[in-house]
Formats: sequence, C-alpha cells, structure tokens
Amino acid sequence: MTDHIPSDAPRLSQGEFIALIAMLFATIAFSIDAMLPAEPMIAAALTPDDPNRAKLVVGAFFLGMGIGTFLSGPLSDAFGRKRVMIWGGVIYSIAALICIFAQSLEVLLAARVLQGIGGAGPRTVSLAMVRDLYKGREMARIMSFAMMIFMIAPAAAPLLGQQILNLAGWHAIFIAFIVFAVIAMTWLAVRQPETLPPAARIPLSFSGLITAGRELFSHRPVVVSILIQGLTMAVLVATISSVQGIFKVEFDMEQDFPKWFALAAMVSAGASFLNARLVMTLGMRRVARLAYIGVLAMTALHFGLLNTGVLTGNWAFAAFFLWLVSLFCMMGLTMGNLNALAMEPVGHIAGFAASIMAAVSTIIGVAVSTPIAQAFDGTHEPLVIGALLCITPSLLLMRMLGPARA
Repeated sequence: MTDHIPSDAPRLSQGEFIALIAMLFATIAFSIDAMLPAEPMIAAALTPDDPNRAKLVVGAFFLGMGIGTFLSGPLSDAFGRKRVMIWGGVIYSIAALICIFAQSLEVLLAARVLQGIGGAGPRTVSLAMVRDLYKGREMARIMSFAMMIFMIAPAAAPLLGQQILNLAGWHAIFIAFIVFAVIAMTWLAVRQPETLPPAARIPLSFSGLITAGRELFSHRPVVVSILIQGLTMAVLVATISSVQGIFKVEFDMEQDFPKWFALAAMVSAGASFLNARLVMTLGMRRVARLAYIGVLAMTALHFGLLNTGVLTGNWAFAAFFLWLVSLFCMMGLTMGNLNALAMEPVGHIAGFAASIMAAVSTIIGVAVSTPIAQAFDGTHEPLVIGALLCITPSLLLMRMLGPARA
C-alpha cells in the first residue's frame, strides 16, 4: 500500500494504470525516434549548406529534457503529480506547434529544447506516481509491464515517422506529437485520480531541496542504484550510437538496419514481461543480479569468439544480433527493479527522488558512453569491450545492495 493514499482512495484498474504509465513513458521515445527519418528533409529545408546541423533536433530535445528533469519532480512534490504533467503536456504541445511553423533551424532547435522541458514530466513524474501507489516488488512488477510497452516504442517510432513523412512531410510529425500528447494528457486528466494529496505535499523552497538531497544521498541503496543505472544506461546509449555504423560498415546491411533494430526491440520487450513474473517470487535484487551475470557471460564469450576469428559471414552477424538482443533484454530485467529498489526508502519525496535519480544516471550514462561510441573502428569490438567495462562493475555493485529479501 502507498505511503500517501488512504486505502479507500479511488484507483484505476491495474491494467489501465499500466497502460497509462506506458503511454506517458512512450512520449519520450516517440519524440526522439520518430524524428530520425526526418533529418534529411529538415536539413534540405532549413540547413542545406550544413546538413549535419539537422542532427541537433534530437540533441536539443535531450537538452530540454535534462533541464526539465531537474524541475518536474520537485514541482510535482509541491503542486501534485497531475497538474505538473498536464502543464508539461501543454508546454510540449505549444513547442511542437512552434516547430511546425519554424522558418529557421535556430527557431526549430529552440522549440525542441522547450518541447524537451515539457516532455520531462512523463519521464520522472510518472515514476513518482507509481511510487505513490505501489512499492517494493509490486512497484517493480508495474514498472516491468510499463517498460515492456515502452520497449516497443523505439521499434515502432522510426517506422511510423517514415510513414508520416511519406504521406505529409516532416511538419506532420509534429502534428502527430501534438495528437499523441493530447490523447495522453486527456486520459490522465479524466481517468487518473491525483496520487499525492495536499497534506503530503512539500512546499517548494531552496532549503527544502537541499534537505531532500541530503536525505536522498544518505541512503546507500539509492546511491548504488544510481551508479548501476548509469553504467547500464551507458551500455544502451553506446549501443544505440554505434549500431547503425556497425550494420553499415561491418556487415554492409545499412538498408536492413531499421527492420533488424525493430526486431531486436520487439524481442527484448519480452524481458520486461518475464521480469514482471519473476520479480514477485525471486525478488528485485536476485533478478537483476542474474541478468547481469547472464549478459556478462554472453559478452565475455562473444569477445572470445571475436578474437579467435571463428565467426564469419552470416554466423558473425547472427552472433552479433543475439548479443545485441541480450543487451536490450538486460534493460528490461534490471532498470525497473533498480528504480523500485531506490525508491523504496524515499516515497515521501518521490518526485524529487525520481528527478535526481534520472538526471544523475543520465549524466553518468552519457559521460561513460561517449568514449565508447567514439572508439568505433568499423567493428563492434570496442562496443563489446565497453560493455564488459560497464557490466562487470555493475555486477560487483549489486553486492552492495545486500541480499535478496524473502
């Protein structure tokens, strides 16, 4: 039972609640991945002399999301979850509208930053909302089902973006963003009761944030979880940054990349479903630890096979694809559990905690993944080495979370 909500408080059915949270999560994936097919058209329209600048439409959204992540959690602790997410949806939609009418790349990028600030709510406040209503293994189970749907979004978003481009041009993608946001926010406003009652809210103040920060980092599970999440995210970011080049240069399969990437994402979504079933019996620590052991073993084996040179042609690609799927599965079997473990002792500052955890782990992930991605040499061996260097300490850090509870 929640720390905040009385037992007779109205709730959505668990199935509808999971679907709502998954849709809020998917806002981020849709906002990023649906833009990838549009970059060449945006470059031709707004920056024909320097087409690489069009790639900033993704980075600008990440920048805004990073800014918004620090703000949305504390605001939701002070003013309630629904209000902050709905206003975030309004900002997100207004920014998308500006993007539609942007006549220069500079205006488009500024609007994308604003869109990222508005979109930060679904990433952090929805996690706080889950913590308001559930905790422990039940929270991990809810997050697993939501993550399963969330993992499907990166597979579908580029394909959907391509279809929209073919039908109506790149401006129409931003119309789709607005439609998606309106549906999600209307669903949230009409169906989901507020999960943080006024009596449990924390007035917004600088001293209060400092106090909350000190409390947050005084819990060892929180600190350890953030470090592990950062290392795990580094593997994911480095993989996404490198994988298209690997398909193009190492395997000469650039045209087939979207289909194989979609297949990997769809298969790995099953890991979140598996986690939802296992976590209630094995516990969050044990499932995550077993996932790291399994992926570390596969990565070490793959590294050994690469260096023996026994894999060639289709066998080399098959081995790489299976290893890629294992990395994506690792996300589904660990991240929801790590979030739930970290949120257990800080339910009363859930919004602040979700913001800081997401922001710090993202910074760690980006910092660690950058040199791994930059080491790309036409093969995926640097990525394998980077994964080994991230997964090994993650497994060692899992020991600091203590033994699995009955």
